[in-house]
Amino acid sequence: MCARLLRRRKKLREWELNMAITVQIPTALRRHTDGVKSITCAASNLGDLFSVLDEKFPELKPHLRDDQGQIRRFLNVYVNEEDIRFLGGAGYAFQEGDEVLLVPSIAGGAE
Repeated sequence: MCARLLRRRKKLREWELNMAITVQIPTALRRHTDGVKSITCAASNLGDLFSVLDEKFPELKPHLRDDQGQIRRFLNVYVNEEDIRFLGGAGYAFQEGDEVLLVPSIAGGAE
């Protein structure tokens, strides 16, 4: 009985650390997700989220992280419409129900 209770408490702690969030994937990145527009997953922070996305959509990885594993310079991440840089950056701890939007910067145009 005690071992089962400890396992149950451990699972609850893991769930508390990995909050269910929704990730919106913009049109520009959907060709790397087989057209998937959004997913709901469990992640405690941006590093965890990118790991989940890397596993689910391997072709997306080079568009999220650079060769050193850091967030790409031209990728903007918003949590509940707030720029994650103003919420603590990569260390921001996701909350249950957060909505994350990945926005790649797109350059170009005509003179």
